[in-house]
Amino acid sequence: MAEVGSLDGVLVADFSRVLAGPYVTMTLGDLGATVVKVERPGQGDDTRAWGPPWSGDDSTYYLGLNRNKRSVQLDLSEPGDRRRAARLAERADVLVENFRAGTLDRYGLGYDELSAINRGLVYCSITGFGDAEAAADLPGYDLLVQAASGLMSITGEPDGRPLKVGVALVDHICALQATVGVLAALRHRDRTGEGQRVAVSLMGAALAALLNQASGYLGAGVVPGRLGNRHPSIVPYQTFASADGQFVLASGTDAHFRKVAEVVGLPALADDPRFVSNARRVANVDELESILSARFLTATTANWTEAFAVVGVPAGPINDIAAAFAFAAQVGIEAVNAIDRSTARGAGGVRTVASPIGLSRTPTRTRLPPPGLGEHDDEIRAWLDAD
Repeated sequence: MAEVGSLDGVLVADFSRVLAGPYVTMTLGDLGATVVKVERPGQGDDTRAWGPPWSGDDSTYYLGLNRNKRSVQLDLSEPGDRRRAARLAERADVLVENFRAGTLDRYGLGYDELSAINRGLVYCSITGFGDAEAAADLPGYDLLVQAASGLMSITGEPDGRPLKVGVALVDHICALQATVGVLAALRHRDRTGEGQRVAVSLMGAALAALLNQASGYLGAGVVPGRLGNRHPSIVPYQTFASADGQFVLASGTDAHFRKVAEVVGLPALADDPRFVSNARRVANVDELESILSARFLTATTANWTEAFAVVGVPAGPINDIAAAFAFAAQVGIEAVNAIDRSTARGAGGVRTVASPIGLSRTPTRTRLPPPGLGEHDDEIRAWLDAD
């Protein structure tokens, strides 16, 4: 019996590009939805040109965000294509867009217009800073939001400059929040037949992602700064240098710390008044770090991580990306999705990160490779033009 996806039968009109929106629609596609990606003629999604690195003629950035989609080129400034876009939205269950606020309204493709012809439409808008007038002209780039949200102010070494995270983390977090919103709206529609607008901003998602740091400010007035790899509330919970590299130690409890003290051969540390509780260790972190750092330089990363594993204290090496995928395979995580791909340029394969969502009855599936620009023009245009 063929596997059925959770969202089989759901049609998604994807008017988004770059990262946050395409990740939402790719996730919906992985869950079984049919996704039609609307792209600018001759240019397409911005990420098609974001290389290196390349896989053949394709940007790996684009490939990593656009499986399980069909591509059609529509020029929204041209009346015929604008009519086709409206017809797609009329037939869709979900529409996802991340234009600047008000852009699709000018083409007659805003929520008010489309919900009037498709009562059940779930219309997801992703913006940089919301759609209030004061934010309308602010560009929604991940780097800008990492700076504006305070995330960069807490990332980096204490005496160094603020740093961005190594990936477009805010875009990704926003995509996850938007996906939750879309699924919630579809559940509401299942009960009532009524669609709704889902609005998520990069700024709002970034502030929500500050978690304990935001809670510390809101609840206690604490404005945090950069701590490098230290934790503001747990010690020792950071990186340390070993004889041959670096490793992470994540000692989250007093019981963990007692075991740390035993492993490094200094059991009396656990009863030292300076370190007897987590609160005391936070207050005296510099002294404790100095003591532990000296001990950790006496053996290799493998020695320390193995010793901590024996006593049940979380610790591990700092992997590069290649080592991370190798480790995932070692522990049984199927993290790589290999897709056969035949295009006008020839046959080939695409490797992307597999969906991390495990569903026992309706598993995620890869049915289509990332499409070439306008690869499905004839098929989709004919469908949209049909009565």
